[in-house]
Amino acid sequence: MQYRKLGRTGVEVSTQTLGAMMFGEVGNPDYDEVERIVHRALDAGINFIDTADMYSAGESERLVGRAIKGRRDEVVLATKFFFPLDEDRTRRGGSRRWIVQAVEDSLRRLDTDHIDLYQMHRRDWDTDLEETLEALTDLVRQGKVLYIGSSSYPADQIVEAQWVAERRGTARFVTEQPQYSIFARANEEFMLPAALRHGMGVIPWSPLAGGWLTGKYRRGEQAPAGSRFSGGSHPAWERRAVDVDPSAAVRYDAVERLTKIAESAGLSLTHLALGFVTEHPAVTSTIIGPKTPEQLDDLLAGADVRLDAAVLDAIDEVVPPGTDIAGIDHGSGNPALKPENRRRQDKERIDAASQAA
Repeated sequence: MQYRKLGRTGVEVSTQTLGAMMFGEVGNPDYDEVERIVHRALDAGINFIDTADMYSAGESERLVGRAIKGRRDEVVLATKFFFPLDEDRTRRGGSRRWIVQAVEDSLRRLDTDHIDLYQMHRRDWDTDLEETLEALTDLVRQGKVLYIGSSSYPADQIVEAQWVAERRGTARFVTEQPQYSIFARANEEFMLPAALRHGMGVIPWSPLAGGWLTGKYRRGEQAPAGSRFSGGSHPAWERRAVDVDPSAAVRYDAVERLTKIAESAGLSLTHLALGFVTEHPAVTSTIIGPKTPEQLDDLLAGADVRLDAAVLDAIDEVVPPGTDIAGIDHGSGNPALKPENRRRQDKERIDAASQAA
């Protein structure tokens, strides 16, 4: 396992991060097996674990807290807040009110007295960045949080958050957690360069594109039982995997071409995909999300894969730099993309809408 500095901090983290999204009801609810996965990762040199309060409605945090008991000092522990946990409209977002409650809830579930990296899971477009950063700064001063970060922020919001922190004298986001894979390359154009310019550690999620870049989804076949796209809470993903979604054909074509590139390089498709993400100069640590010990062992085997220029050029022929393959959604939730904010609202339309109401 290799290690890199987490942005401009003095903390060194492993180049693989153990992601805990699959710990709990949506993935692996077996507490003992999850503990074995976590200990195996730590023994292999991973020192960075990432979870979130919304993963399995808090169960992931509880599982992680249980698994690292007695080994807490070995772990750079990261979690996230933002998404709603229930129907209560005050228990979500980036308001001061929610942040001060959310952190206490996460500390309790994780059974720890501090969180090393506390990340905002998405940009809250309805709350000023000043309010969010000032609330997070108070947590840093109280010692409940050591560093703060963002996740899935567009490039302009990364820059604005850095500007707000400088202007208001608050703590700054030291990390960004974006979607990044061979299938999701749009962030190469603006987001990754922005993070690099501002000295942020980048911790990409979904480097395997939800399993597409493992080769488990085959043209004309049902998604394997128990896989992420086999149904359950993700029916839209299942439709993509059984060829109903038009984007599936493009994905299958790309997987077939990428598999040939991997074979020529003497690699599995999984290791090719992980190596691709790790090669970007902005990337600090890549999130892996195993559900079983066997999956973890395969992912760990790809930790030291390096791709040469010829392989990277071949990948560029399949999915060009700065582009996404069909069907990718980076999930920023930017309200500027809503129809009412993309179309000029002249007086006649406003009056007609008012009369209709």
